Parts: sequence; C-alpha cells; structure tokens
Amino acid sequence: MRIVVTGALGHIGSRLIRDWAVTFPGSEIVMLDDLSTQRYCSLFDLPVASKYQFIEADVLKIDLLPLFEGAKVVIHLAAITDAPSSFARRDEVEQVNLSGTEKVARACVEAGCALVFPSTTSVYGSQDEVVDEDCPVSDLQPQSPYAESKLKAEQLLQGLGETAGLPFVICRFGTIFGVSPGMRFHTAINKFCWQAVMKMPITVWRTAMNQNRPYLDLSDAVDSIKFIIEQELYSRSVYNVVTINTSVGHIIETIESQVAGVSIQYVDSEIMNQLSYHVDSRRFRKLGFQFKGDLERGIGDTIRLLRQARSPKLESTES
Repeated sequence: MRIVVTGALGHIGSRLIRDWAVTFPGSEIVMLDDLSTQRYCSLFDLPVASKYQFIEADVLKIDLLPLFEGAKVVIHLAAITDAPSSFARRDEVEQVNLSGTEKVARACVEAGCALVFPSTTSVYGSQDEVVDEDCPVSDLQPQSPYAESKLKAEQLLQGLGETAGLPFVICRFGTIFGVSPGMRFHTAINKFCWQAVMKMPITVWRTAMNQNRPYLDLSDAVDSIKFIIEQELYSRSVYNVVTINTSVGHIIETIESQVAGVSIQYVDSEIMNQLSYHVDSRRFRKLGFQFKGDLERGIGDTIRLLRQARSPKLESTES
C-alpha cells in the first residue's frame, strides 16, 4: 500500500510514519515536508519494515500529481498550527492552510486517491455547552486566523466532494499532547510540561484556569487515522476526535503531582473570549473506535523526556 503524508515530520506525522510501519508492514510511505521548522530528527532511525521516500518541498510549489499517483490515501498534515501567533501571520496562514489544502485536494481528485484532513475543534470557538458535529456552521465561532483557515478548508472540501467527487474525511482533533520525534511545545499541555520541568512559571491565559477544553492524546490521533484507513471511512463526514475534555486547572494539578515547585503566571492573550465548552466525540466512538489515551500517562511521558535534559547539579542548586 502506498500512502502520502504531507507535513510528515511534524508532531503528529513523525509518530504516524513510524507506527504505520508496524500496522502496515511493507507499505510505501511518501513523506512530504518543507522543513520550515527544521525537524530533521524526525527522519532519524525510521523502521525498516516499510519503504520510505522523503521529498523536501512546499505543497504550494511542487507538482503533487506524480507523488499522489498510485497512492491509496493522502494524509494532509501540512499546516501552520500555532493559533496565538496566527494573528500576526493571517495572510500566510490563509495561504498555507487553505490554499495548500485546496491544491492537495485537487491533486487527490486527479490522482483518484482519498484524503484524510485533520481539522481542529477550535472551529467551534466560543460555546457555552456540549457541541458535536451537528453544530450548524452559523454557530461556529473560530477565535483565531488558524481556526478560521481550518473551517474554510473544511467547507472547501465539502464543495469538492459535491462537485468533483473527492472522497475524504475530516477529523476535528482536540489539542494534541504526547511525545514524538517531531513534537512541539506551543500548545497547552506540552508547553506547561516544558515550563514546569525547566523551572519556569507556567503561563496561563488569565480567564482560562477553570475553562474546559478538548484534548487529544497523540496515540489516539495516530490510531484514529489508521482506523479511518483500515475502515475506508471516506464518506465526506466530519468526526470529533477527542480523548478528554478537561480544565487547565486539572492539567496543572496533574503536572504538580509529578513536578515539585510549580508556579503560575497569568498572561493576556488575543484569544480571550472562548467560554468553557465540551466537545462530544460519540459519533466517532459509535464507529467502533476506542480511545485509549490517558492524560496522566501522556504528561508523565513528556516530563520524563524533558527531565533527561535537566542537569542534576542544576536541580540541586535550585532546590
């Protein structure tokens, strides 16, 4: 089986391309990444059970059709995902996340392959109750250019499904946590773990401590993509993929149980009017998918990795 992964060296992709070799040994995995985040280490020590091909390129600039021909599915992970910084990069985010998705989708149509599109639960925006995939578009209130671009990309795919017959599935992922070779630390849980282990104050948005948000264990994110491909769920549906809905306060309590001396610093953010809400993932569960991720384990795995970078001598001088 031949698959293509765009943004293959990122937080999700670098784990996916490794797990894929175990689940589907003998597969041909085409990895496309522009290396704009310099994550060369995501290519180190790849499993030998699959055949890998890496192409350093921007999806907006390369001819995608030769790469997609013969592929069963394209997993389109290439995107700018840092919501707070997206305010200062609005045009770039729109170009990469929307125009890039359109180019990938049209190449899928031409090549005759399916598309898995990870979107985000951030498209729900400001909500005050439980929300699911049936939430009307008119009620969606994305709070950042990043979330806006993902919602526009969803609508674009729906249009191409109707007019061009594109087979696809949209996964609205919660905020990712967990370890991978290409992991980043700009999202809440990973960033909090980094700050705690490095003896920095945990920076929390002033209004966010008791607000619930949806989070997704990286293992569940990878397993959900594999499940979709195994079941060939390309019915142009939207699925919420969320391991846990929980508060920032609970996350910090979990970190405090594993790291001593945690302090908190409240900060302001442009994303300030998002109310506490709960994202329902029962639609995906009803298909037979089982979420196995665990917040405490994911935080523990991240903390253990980061502690390896802390000098024991430095620890003793700060205690």
